[in-house]
Amino acid sequence: MEDEAEIYDGVRAQFPLTFGKQSKSQTPLESIHNATRRTTRADPLLSDPHKSTVAGKTNGIPALSSSSKDWLDSFKNSSRKTSKARVDQRNLVEPSHPPDGDSQVIGEPRIRDSVDGDETFFGPPRPPAGNDSDDENEPVIGPPRPPPAGEGVLDDDEDGTFIGPPRPHTGELNSDSDEDTEEEDDSSGYRLPISNEIVLKGHTKVVSALAVDHSGSRVLSGSYDYTVRMYDFQGMNSRLQSFRQIEPFEGHQVRRLSWSPTSDRFLCVTGSAQAKIYDRDGLTLAEFMKGDMYIRDLKNTKGHISGLTCGEWHPKSKETILTSSEDGSLRIWDVNDIKSQKQVIKPKLSRPGRVPVTTCAWDHDGTRLAGGLGDGSIQLWSIAGWGVKPVVCVGNSHTDDITGLKFSSDGLILLSRSFDGTLKVWDLRKMKTAIQTFDGLPNNYAQTNVAFSPDEDLFVTGTSIEKDSSTGGLLYFYDRAKLEMVSRVGISPTFSVVQSAWHPRLNQIFATVGDRHEGGTHILYDPTASERGALVCVARAPRKQSVDDFQAQPVIHNPHALPMFRDQPSRKRQREKILKDPLKSHKPELPINGPGHGGRVGTTKGSLLTQYLLRQGGMLKETWMDEDPREAILKYADVAAKDPKFIAPAYAQTQPEPVFTKSDSEDDEK
Repeated sequence: MEDEAEIYDGVRAQFPLTFGKQSKSQTPLESIHNATRRTTRADPLLSDPHKSTVAGKTNGIPALSSSSKDWLDSFKNSSRKTSKARVDQRNLVEPSHPPDGDSQVIGEPRIRDSVDGDETFFGPPRPPAGNDSDDENEPVIGPPRPPPAGEGVLDDDEDGTFIGPPRPHTGELNSDSDEDTEEEDDSSGYRLPISNEIVLKGHTKVVSALAVDHSGSRVLSGSYDYTVRMYDFQGMNSRLQSFRQIEPFEGHQVRRLSWSPTSDRFLCVTGSAQAKIYDRDGLTLAEFMKGDMYIRDLKNTKGHISGLTCGEWHPKSKETILTSSEDGSLRIWDVNDIKSQKQVIKPKLSRPGRVPVTTCAWDHDGTRLAGGLGDGSIQLWSIAGWGVKPVVCVGNSHTDDITGLKFSSDGLILLSRSFDGTLKVWDLRKMKTAIQTFDGLPNNYAQTNVAFSPDEDLFVTGTSIEKDSSTGGLLYFYDRAKLEMVSRVGISPTFSVVQSAWHPRLNQIFATVGDRHEGGTHILYDPTASERGALVCVARAPRKQSVDDFQAQPVIHNPHALPMFRDQPSRKRQREKILKDPLKSHKPELPINGPGHGGRVGTTKGSLLTQYLLRQGGMLKETWMDEDPREAILKYADVAAKDPKFIAPAYAQTQPEPVFTKSDSEDDEK
């Protein structure tokens, strides 16, 4: 036995470990990402010179991102081929120019081709010739230096599309020309993760609220269909289905969702006057109080008295929440004591009455908060000294309601979005006028926001669809430093873009879209630049159904529902009536019982031949069928009175004689 085992081990060692095993067929990642790749389409709006030019170049950012992986592969292949060609042609190009004794060239020489006195170089450009006398005695290590500012090197690439990372900066930092060149190089160096796209569906109306936790594992989407859907990237497959659906407040739209700093709870703001707090799995933890609507002074109420418009969790403290309402107040809440608010903030009004607070926002450190009012004004408050009056009040900042506010992390920039179709950039040190205004951004939803990129070099916002326009929902990207548009990305040809977010850890862009009949969340990503998130679930195939799987379909019976709401009309009575009909139900004939009675009456008026013959001869007479039943009973009345057999004999001696009343007819005759 031991010899056989040794022989088997020796033979088995000659084959690979996977020999004889059936491996499951797996779809390669390249084909999966190709299926989710966005198609690059021509944007008709790019022909507008006032909106599409950035440093004299057209916005081809979507095309760059879609071919990022192909560019990397081609760059690797070209570098290998170029290096091999240089090695093969080194002796043919410069055999008669040995290196000098003082100068040593490290690396491969450039391939030169002298035709008609012009020299054409293949590979990287020459080093700058400004300091040749100083660099003759120094060895050249690494790639050649880039050309100095103002020199026209690679003129052909300036008019074309720049692919890849930006060029390195050269020259002195103090020169103005070098600064201009540096700005031009940075203008085309943005790499947006928009090459691929997936859509989280499930809502029946426009998605108006979006929240992604800080780790990037769970996504919340709220809609005008009164529901909140929860998505988990780690537990989701390629079907992209939500694992839970909740309805915070029946009949009220979901207007805002916000995660806590620890991502263990989230805030849900609906059109009602009470906000709710849920845990990470969607279970209700708390519900805020509602104020008394008959109290005129809002500071004396324990909560909001009208529908909420916005709400946000404190960026640092997990016990503090900010909410705004249509009643014209902002309130700060303590999560541990939700029976009453912690602070009531009343904005400064330009006219008497109540003006709704349409949006609110914390700054990055949570030391200031901003509120946008229905009259178009922006007001800021500081936590250091709570007072009645705001620290900054900019009246008529917009001509319509403000839908979104966003602070920069350094506390210098404030972005505002409004119904008037504009996006304004404000310097918090000089809030009198906006430093830049971007027009032509239609907005039809009160939850349209603006968001920063992870490095805050860009900011993005969405647009709505107009009736007479052929343009769909778009995402606009703007440069913060140059205050000009960088790119415009088409999200949906038929839906408006409402909420947008750029997650810093995932490097993925989220955009919510929808209309009155359908809604969803688009996730844009790049397989080579993004991490986790959509990359985790898009490559996970759904579970195959087994023959043993069974799922019971619930049946709900509602017999008292109106006919228009019934799924199928009830036909129970009709079926019972059909069963009673012997012709329709094909009921079999009953068997014959007894001597011709109770059975079938045929042509012989009996079931037996003997009965038929006796009836025909007059020996068997059946007169009971033609006799009156009353007369048949009364013919035995005299016999029963003379000779009683049952009850009457027992009372024969004690029974009094019956006395009957006379008929009225006899009295009338007398």
